[in-house]
Amino acid sequence: MKQKILFLSMLALLAVSCNKNQKADSSSDLIGKSDIKVEDGRFTPDVMWALGKMGETAVSPDGSQLAYTVTYYNMDENKGNSEVYLMPTAGGEAVQLTKTPQGEFSPAWLDDGTLMFCRGEQIISMNVNTKAEKVVAEREGGFEGFKIAPDGSSLVYIATLPTQRPEKLDKLYAGLDKTTGRINEDLMYRHWDQWVDEYPHIYYVPLNDGKADMQGAVDILEGEPYECPMRPWGGVEQYNYSPDGSQVVYTCRKKTGYDYAHSTNSDIFLYNIATKETKNLSQGIMGYDQNPVFSHDGRYVAWESMERDGYESDKLRLMVADIATGERTDLTEGFDYGVSGISWTNDDKELVATVMYRGMVELFAFNFETKKIRQISHGYHDINGFTMNGDKIYASQVSIQYPAEVYTYSLNDSCAEGTKLTAINDDVLSQVRMGKVEEQWIKTVDGKDMLTWIIYPYDYDSTKTYPALLFCEGGPQNMVSQFWSTRWNFEVMSGAGYFVIAPNRRGCPGFGMEWLEEISGDYGGRCMQDYMSATDWAANNIPQIDKERIGACGASFGGYSIYWLAGHNHDVKGYDEGRRFKAFLAHNGMFNFEQQYLETEEMWFDNWDLGGPYWDWNNPQIKKSYAQSPHLFVDKWNTPICVIHSEFDFRIVASEGMAAYNAAQMRHIPSRYLYFPDETHWVLKPQNSLLWHRNFIDWFDQWLKK
Repeated sequence: MKQKILFLSMLALLAVSCNKNQKADSSSDLIGKSDIKVEDGRFTPDVMWALGKMGETAVSPDGSQLAYTVTYYNMDENKGNSEVYLMPTAGGEAVQLTKTPQGEFSPAWLDDGTLMFCRGEQIISMNVNTKAEKVVAEREGGFEGFKIAPDGSSLVYIATLPTQRPEKLDKLYAGLDKTTGRINEDLMYRHWDQWVDEYPHIYYVPLNDGKADMQGAVDILEGEPYECPMRPWGGVEQYNYSPDGSQVVYTCRKKTGYDYAHSTNSDIFLYNIATKETKNLSQGIMGYDQNPVFSHDGRYVAWESMERDGYESDKLRLMVADIATGERTDLTEGFDYGVSGISWTNDDKELVATVMYRGMVELFAFNFETKKIRQISHGYHDINGFTMNGDKIYASQVSIQYPAEVYTYSLNDSCAEGTKLTAINDDVLSQVRMGKVEEQWIKTVDGKDMLTWIIYPYDYDSTKTYPALLFCEGGPQNMVSQFWSTRWNFEVMSGAGYFVIAPNRRGCPGFGMEWLEEISGDYGGRCMQDYMSATDWAANNIPQIDKERIGACGASFGGYSIYWLAGHNHDVKGYDEGRRFKAFLAHNGMFNFEQQYLETEEMWFDNWDLGGPYWDWNNPQIKKSYAQSPHLFVDKWNTPICVIHSEFDFRIVASEGMAAYNAAQMRHIPSRYLYFPDETHWVLKPQNSLLWHRNFIDWFDQWLKK
């Protein structure tokens, strides 16, 4: 239900399709920066979609120039387009380098004057001074990204291969070129939001005079039916060149079918380009191993490593291996937080990574020699990723109050807030009034401290009262951080005139492993009490919140939370009619655990979090987990509920939402069902998103503003 990479990467899929056939179309209208005017200072869904979305960044080798992509969206055309921009790292005006309807992505520097990027089915190189372009590589189906060898002599790119049917099944399709039937005899025939009709591999190809010899491209996993990078999240961060360009280190879970569906055990493999020999550097580590990075001297490889198989939210350790000896060192031993996005300093003495830390995502440095850990950044923000150049750090940074921009840090900083470099959306954001964000630490029923964000209405007046919304996080192991999103955007809720109560309940990372792991096997336990504690605290301590006009919303595990709360929203002391919440909205939530167990695709998830299959009734954990299925409490439902679900959500399939809505209708509970036949676990298409938000606001206004 959750992954640790950025939702921003999913937005990029709207703008460019790396592996789709895209031809130049000079007649197409180019999508560019919006000229929206905000009359009343209210941050609305329309204003949100008028903002540019920061994408990938790349710093020139000499550190003087920053290239980055920005996606702008056109609501009438129902799509976005990504372009490349360039600006001095010392600050100044940004220059738009590209202006095409196909969109560009995966920028990388060949040298200080040459930038390379993907466009349609091509890899392009551009002289950034003259904007002159050359085609470096081209292939049918295009590229999903690439990396350049340190000496510029070769590329390693990502491309897809079609999944092959077994011969005994393939013969059944003879002469049936128009059939849409699918025959499967194994698991993992679908994943998150796609049927598994193809899988990615990485390919090595030499460059001659700036041109790729595509005939000489070598499939690094030739003959192996495994994903590299891993679907659906992995990209170019999952592999890297050695400093001398002779080896490639990559991430792969070398499993298919039933084994893939039941395991998170990926590994780090070292591939020798000359000999084509492969070595497993993480042999014996049973959880996720991913995103390897060579030290500058080529002696070590560092990566993110989980210890336990089948547990996607295990602590991401910073693992370093000596390539020659195989000795491995965990630099996060005794550190109660996970890391991601690892980068070595130039002298290889420290490694820098982002850490989910007490409600924010911050930069930390880990000393390889002394094992000391220090915090570089600190503030009300999330750092979603970063690029290093010497002692400078260029971070993609967001907060609840602003979307992604590039901020700069120094390697020697200590708890710094960063310096803003780019200004993609300043002209639009200067026209709006964002709701104030407060940090509150609330006591739980068992006396622990829980971070809860309180977001005020944009037009806050202390003499008035306002309705409020409890936000229930998905995941279930996701931190309620300073994130910015085009689905759950707290400032949109604020702009609609609501307080937002956003607790980091049991199961949220960033507060230690004990807090994180209290949710597994106990979905209806302390995490639900945490929601109630946060709501009661806000209702009783913020007099401007009208406690009789509180709603609750959430998606994925948050959607499950809504269904569960709907069945436990009665006989609550201190609230009118004994109902804490007066309206609910659930998006893509689990409704029937027995149904969910057999309908989802990655079986390891429910095996870990629920304890296993529902038919194992001799297992006490099974009895406890499945007894908290929301469908068992429908007889207690008494509150209006809106259900939203999407057809291409293969993690929590659409029948879950339909069943919940039908249950409400059969109970004569005021209810609404919003169904998207072309969306996934998220809602990515601009017009669908706008309908989602209009429905969201209309539903709660109907029940909380009368």
